[in-house]
Amino acid sequence: MAGIVRKSFDSADETRPFEDGKGRLDLLIGDGGSVGRAVFEPGWRWSKHIKPIAGTDSCQASHVGYVVSGRMKVVMDDGETAEFGPGDYMEVKPGHDAWVLGDEPCVTLDWLGFTNYALPPSS
Repeated sequence: MAGIVRKSFDSADETRPFEDGKGRLDLLIGDGGSVGRAVFEPGWRWSKHIKPIAGTDSCQASHVGYVVSGRMKVVMDDGETAEFGPGDYMEVKPGHDAWVLGDEPCVTLDWLGFTNYALPPSS
């Protein structure tokens, strides 16, 4: 393998569309792991647009990421809540719902939770 690798989200290794055209996940895959850029469109909600794909009651991914633009609210299964906006670093454990706040797409980068995000369960 080369000592330097350059990739772009504009030509991602994999793109996964969300239900109802409410966004997508662009995934870059490297030897050190994957990093994803998600674009969540206004009106997107995990329980409506990813739950049918994932087949779980709440999001079971751990997220470690950064919000590039837009706003998102996260509600844990136990009721804990947080809102994230541009420039925010976030860590979110499994067991949550989330949705876009406002009329602007929410764009996030995630170094941990997007490898298996928006995929059907393994058989």
